[in-house]
Amino acid sequence: MSKQRAGLIYGSLAFIIWGLAPIYFKALEKVSALEILAHRVAWSVPVIIIIMLIIKRPFPKNIFQDKKTLGVLFLTAFLISGNWLIFTWAVTNEKVLDTSLGYFINPLISVALGVLILKERLDIWSKIALALAISGVLYRVYALGSLPWISLWLALSFGFYGLLRKQVDIGALQGLLVETLIVLPLTAGYIIYLAITEQGAFLHTSASIDWLLLAGGIITTIPLALFSAGARLLPLNTVGFLQYIAPSLTFILAVFFFGEEFNRDLLITFALIWAGLGVYTLGRLKKNSYQQN
Repeated sequence: MSKQRAGLIYGSLAFIIWGLAPIYFKALEKVSALEILAHRVAWSVPVIIIIMLIIKRPFPKNIFQDKKTLGVLFLTAFLISGNWLIFTWAVTNEKVLDTSLGYFINPLISVALGVLILKERLDIWSKIALALAISGVLYRVYALGSLPWISLWLALSFGFYGLLRKQVDIGALQGLLVETLIVLPLTAGYIIYLAITEQGAFLHTSASIDWLLLAGGIITTIPLALFSAGARLLPLNTVGFLQYIAPSLTFILAVFFFGEEFNRDLLITFALIWAGLGVYTLGRLKKNSYQQN
């Protein structure tokens, strides 16, 4: 099997799992989002360690002496935890479409952060794409009468997460291990508190709920490992295409399986965002074609 084909398989599987993840969280909708997050973090640690041993990734030994890297990972740990918490809350409260919109906006948020923080220059395609995306968000604000906070939080938190992770030289799995270890005392303490007070769902509802909560580590870590493997084998523009798989699948789940309302206002919002993504993708294709020639 060629490296390109293997990369496509790994990358596609990662985004398919992320896109279908709402099915898992829907099965836990009777459990609080905070408890789901706590188990997701806690059980990710052993899963990450097992995967790292299997694929022979070294533990970041000197990470706790590197204050700069550790400081960045403290920030990213709480950014990604907040992202997971809001995503979980949204899915379990019938707002899956809002999560889909957030992750459709995310690539364009990353472009905007590159301009504002890294002082990157935009070509005309990116400027048009950003203008369309901003128009979509503004129309959503107009239609709602308030900020689409779920979508914006998911897009912004993941955008800043990606921006900060680029500032440190650490692998995807090693970085996630450190991030989960940073948050682990809080999440493990919360799990213990729920167990002592008998307020949690774990071990107090059903075996199926217990197993689903235990599976949180797998749901979190496996797609990241697949993505990490795929990203090393694929060109960046191919990864950019693949990332639309997840919000597309989430959109399909929300409308056709979970029965969330998709009205005219949402259609206009999504159409503007999709148009922005289309223009941005076309610009990237033209740029790559020019560079190859």
